[in-house]
Amino acid sequence: MRVFTIHAKGGEKPRTRLVREGFSFWAFLFGPLWLLWRGLWLALLGYLVVMVAIAFIPDPWETFVGLALQVLFGFHARDLERWTLRRRGFASQGVVAAHDEDEAALRVMRARPWLARGVMA
Repeated sequence: MRVFTIHAKGGEKPRTRLVREGFSFWAFLFGPLWLLWRGLWLALLGYLVVMVAIAFIPDPWETFVGLALQVLFGFHARDLERWTLRRRGFASQGVVAAHDEDEAALRVMRARPWLARGVMA
């Protein structure tokens, strides 16, 4: 079972987003591209600043620090996504457990019908 957090934004065009918990393999492997794909612009800026700072570390340590950063990024990428959603006005609406995102969306629609309108947005 996977765990997803539910984030909703009301207003003229209500939307609901599901963010999966846990390690993000794709963020670990393709950090900046993953950030671009998700539209996390401030997180991308911070990532690039840290990578430039790592470039000034002496050579034998640069690789280890860069790899450690990627592992940490894989573990915290979903947190950065939730942080960005909060900044964009989405409110946390709870947690749902399901086998995949489609089943999680169905569970949200059944449990909270007022959120159902924006689940697939």
